[in-house]
Amino acid sequence: MLELSRILKEQQFALRDIIDITFHPDKAVSFRAVWILENVFLTDPESYLPDLHYLIGRFKDVKHQSCMRHYAKIIMHITEPDVPASLQIKLKEIDFEPVVEQLFDWMINPKTKVAVKIFAGRALFNLKDAFPWIKEELAAQFEFLMRDGSPGIQSRGKKILKEIGK
Repeated sequence: MLELSRILKEQQFALRDIIDITFHPDKAVSFRAVWILENVFLTDPESYLPDLHYLIGRFKDVKHQSCMRHYAKIIMHITEPDVPASLQIKLKEIDFEPVVEQLFDWMINPKTKVAVKIFAGRALFNLKDAFPWIKEELAAQFEFLMRDGSPGIQSRGKKILKEIGK
């Protein structure tokens, strides 16, 4: 997969095409495509600024559990405070409200895998300044999940609650 990612990047394979393949009905195909998407995109997100609107616009369409993890991880990384300035500027042009709603839906859904919830929680934390109401909702969600959550939820929940100031 790493070699394939390198080849696709080298041949300037369109990111939109990779994104579209992540929605393939065959879960194995969509999983491999999203794994490639994550690797290609996060290696150099600035080179894909023209495709950022499309990537974010398709976020609400993610249905496969295996794809949720990678999409949430991408959102988590691109919303970190230390991303390059060009990426920060481009992100300000994008309406993240549907993304925020989707991330909360994934956290609330009991069938969502722990890794998805953790990446979603961190992404939401990163978006707290753009949406001030997130702090309170995110804290409440982690407090609920931590009641009988896995060690991963416990650990990440404590960390985020501490950073929120709860």
